[in-house]
Parts: sequence; C-alpha cells; structure tokens
Amino acid sequence: MRVLHVISEMGAGGAETLVAGMVGRGEEYGWVSAVASAGGFRADALAADGTPVFPVPLARRSKAGVLKAAWATRRAIARFRPDVVLAHNVGASLVARLASRRPLFTVFHGVAEADYPAAARILRRTSRRVVAVSPATADLLTAAGLDRPVVIRNAVFPRPPVFGRAEIRASLGVPERTPVALCLARLEPQKRHDVLLDAWAAVEGEAVLWLAGDGSLRAELERRSEAVGRRIEFLGTREDVPDLLAAADVTVLTSDWEGLPLAVLESLAAGRPVVATDVGGIAGVLAGGGGLVVPPGDPAATAAALNTVLFDETARETLAAEGLRTVERDYDPHTLMKSYDELLRGAR
Repeated sequence: MRVLHVISEMGAGGAETLVAGMVGRGEEYGWVSAVASAGGFRADALAADGTPVFPVPLARRSKAGVLKAAWATRRAIARFRPDVVLAHNVGASLVARLASRRPLFTVFHGVAEADYPAAARILRRTSRRVVAVSPATADLLTAAGLDRPVVIRNAVFPRPPVFGRAEIRASLGVPERTPVALCLARLEPQKRHDVLLDAWAAVEGEAVLWLAGDGSLRAELERRSEAVGRRIEFLGTREDVPDLLAAADVTVLTSDWEGLPLAVLESLAAGRPVVATDVGGIAGVLAGGGGLVVPPGDPAATAAALNTVLFDETARETLAAEGLRTVERDYDPHTLMKSYDELLRGAR
C-alpha cells in the first residue's frame, strides 16, 4: 500500500513526530511511504533514509498560498501515485483535497475549541474519514457536527538517547543534583508560556527550567523571563529530545488546548513525570498515573504541582513508574499502526 503523508512542516512538533514514527514503522505493515511538506529536520532525516520527500510551500492561510500548496501537492501525487493520502490537520486536508480526488483520510491533532465548528465543516467536505487522536478530541468534533470520527490514540515510537544524563547536563551547565523541569513546546500563544513563567516565579527551592522550542513569542518571553529572577534557559528547536528527557527530572506543559500531545507520551515513556493542563486528551492519559493535571491558565496550581514533583523524590518515582505502565499498556505503536493499516486498506 502506497501512503502519502501531507503535513505543513516536518520540524519538532507532535504531528511531525507521529509522521516520522509511522513512516519508520510502515514497512512492517507493507507500506511504501512518502511525505509532502514544507520540510524541516525530520524531513531531512527521512530523505537520508531513502523515503521520498516532496516539497510543498506553506499555505499560510491565504487563498493564493493554499492554491500554490495544492499545486505542489498535485505534483507530488502524480510522481508518487499513492493508493491513499493521509493528511495531518485541517489545512493539509484542504490542500490535499484540492490537489487530488484520491482516497483522503485526515488525522486531526486538535485546534482551539472556538475553531471546532469551522474545522468540522472543512473535514466533512474533504475527508473520507477523520481520525481523532484522543476520545476527548473526537467528542469535540462530534459536538461540532462531524459524523463518526475514528479514535486512534497517539503512541510512542521509542527513540533512545544518544548521550547520558551527566553529559547533557554538563553541556548546559547544570549540576547533577539540581532539579530540572523541561517544557517541550513551540513558543506560540497556544502553549501559554506566560503562565509557565508566572508559575516558575513561585517554585520553591533551587531548580532550572529548560524551554525547548522556538516561535514568534521568543523575544517577548525572554524579556519576561528576566523579571522572574530564577534560572530559565531558552534552548531553541532541538533535535535531541530523548537526550533532554534523560537529563531532566519532570516535564511541564501549560497549553490552552491540545489534542493528545506526543510530548506527554514521550515524557512518560522516558520515565519522566508530567505536570500538564487539563485540556484535550491529557487528563485521559494521566488518569492511570504518570503526572499531575492542573487547570489551564492557573500559575498557582502549576507551581504547586511543580513543587511536589520537583522536590519530592518519592512522589516523582511513583509517578514515573505509573507513567511507564500507562504507556506500555495503552500507547503501543503496534496498536496504532495496526489500526491505521486496517482503516486505510479499507479504502483501496
């Protein structure tokens, strides 16, 4: 089965991580995979391994941009001749439908709650079936008027660290026993780093916050961090997430909305407890343990949770063990790939 993934970019985000994982495991299920996107380090890595990668400019939410992206995607489809097209998120679905009438499925990773009605309208017109990455996301799509979304929960595709904890900490100037919180998120409004910085100001004891990601808010957040009075490191976009997870003690995510973030699942798989807001599918993941859920937009609750996980070793170890069990039980890549394989083959 020839599968073309259409996605806006192939950088450090969760959707990109999923695409890279699915392409890497696809051969086991008889897939011949290709990717059409605006590129990024994950696209470069796939191309180096022999996966066909086709350039598609970013649509940028303009009519002209969408048409240019659709034209490039049409060329990719003509060259690769896929049996099915798997679009990741709403914009990619629109572009892929304009490009071709081939069987099109959309993986819906989430949007802000106010945007669900518009997303549902577009997906009804573009996609044969829509895959929601969590039950919570499927419920919101259904409420917005989309009929029968399929739930296939995201999974973790293991990536072992290259360097050890001590090496990474030494490279970033952090002593071995200093607690470290890691936030894996683009520096964009959705991720609410402002809430995280306010919470960090109320964290008790010596600790370091690593912000791994880049985006339009970086300069503003760097200025804001200077007033916090505690150590905060802006690491930029990183390709070594497994190494950072090995070197950190906990991860934190203060988003206003999510689908089912791969950053949470990767953290649990690495044995790192999570402090995250109760949005999208996060509460469902952590219901079996692995972290603490806090209300969105609440710096005080976030600080209290971080204080518990950063400085209580027993609590941290208990949550870490629960998280590993949760991932092994519910977020296995074989289950995900088998579900997608059955869904896509039904369209041929």
